[in-house]
Amino acid sequence: MPDPFEDLDRDVTVRVLPRHLAGPGSVDLRAIWPFPFDDDWSLHQPSKEEGAVACSPCLRLRTGYVPDPNRRGHMQWITAAHRDPFGPATWQITFDATTPVELLGDVQSELLDLYLEDRHSNKDHLFDSQTSAQEAYIPLLAHGWRHTIKTDGTQTFLAPDALGGMQHQYDRTLSSDLAPSWRVWGGQPNDPDWRVQFSQTTPVTLVAALTASLLSTEPVERTVKDIPFLTRHHVSIAAATTTAKQNKPSTPVATPPPRPTMSRIR
Repeated sequence: MPDPFEDLDRDVTVRVLPRHLAGPGSVDLRAIWPFPFDDDWSLHQPSKEEGAVACSPCLRLRTGYVPDPNRRGHMQWITAAHRDPFGPATWQITFDATTPVELLGDVQSELLDLYLEDRHSNKDHLFDSQTSAQEAYIPLLAHGWRHTIKTDGTQTFLAPDALGGMQHQYDRTLSSDLAPSWRVWGGQPNDPDWRVQFSQTTPVTLVAALTASLLSTEPVERTVKDIPFLTRHHVSIAAATTTAKQNKPSTPVATPPPRPTMSRIR
């Protein structure tokens, strides 16, 4: 398949789709994290090597960009919720550092919504969500993702380009308590560019936020050099935002329609 970027300088900024093949994007903590640091949330940033951690005032929510203990020299994003602020995490989400930042940001925005809703009501959506798992994967089916079910209690959803997927452990009796309930990835199935894992009891609305972000038709900005090479022939250019060095004229691609509004069910 042709490479849509072959006539563009590697430092050109472009707006591209789909999101799951766009590459990680720029790590700007205050752009990715929507938390009100000027109000009551705290931000701890000891050093570049140690990353950063954001905490809610009640200390029950902590999210960080921290070293990956399993891969020396690598970072990862972790979000954890603690029913007891001084006890172990009740649930946790881990994102590879290579995860597109827009996916991470949309999950964090939903997390803040849940936190604020709980804070101003007698609800506890962060720990006692009753949202059905279908809310996370029905939109995938509506957008043509393929669906398979196995007898090991898992169901898998694959993107139309087969370069993105979601696996759901729907039967918890056939897995350990430590196994993630949801796994999401982008890139080649045998060697994904990024992975996200949601532990058991993570609110389904956070998984649904990631799903909605994956399906969004709003292009994301990337420099050509940051778009993964092995899958870039599956990426479409919506617009170039910087003058490109072109050897031959290219046909512009129409900008997709804006992302539709999606309702949430608690």
